[in-house]
Amino acid sequence: MRPYLDKSAPEVWKAIGAFSASVKQHAELSGLSAQESELIKVRASQINACAFCLDVHSRDAREAGIVQQKLDLLPAWRESALYTEREKAVLAVAEAATRMPLSEESKADLSGALAVLGEAAFAAAEWVALTINSFNRLSILSEHPVRPRGADGSVLPG
Repeated sequence: MRPYLDKSAPEVWKAIGAFSASVKQHAELSGLSAQESELIKVRASQINACAFCLDVHSRDAREAGIVQQKLDLLPAWRESALYTEREKAVLAVAEAATRMPLSEESKADLSGALAVLGEAAFAAAEWVALTINSFNRLSILSEHPVRPRGADGSVLPG
């Protein structure tokens, strides 16, 4: 079993936590809602197949007020009319920032997202996407386990 990166370098873990907090604050000040940030985090975590971050951010998304149906349909957001124009814009940013290198389609998506979000919220969305992609890689490389939870969200024994 490989070491958990967060445990092997606690000073780096503390620094990335501070970086994440700074990005969160910047996103809020730039007009990106908590729901929009969580949509980015869940979608990027789905693409990266990061079970640990999906577990964390699916719960955070529900706490931020995102309805379960939107979370359930997230992989097919382009085919659904449930998402607002802004939600579609931040989801386009999440996908473009996660699937590298940028394709012509993702460049067009980013251009459209910029037009919808405006420069400040758009850049904040890119920062949120960059940050969750870093955490996805950290959790995947560390093989952080997902603990079973009960209906109330509490961790189950065992």
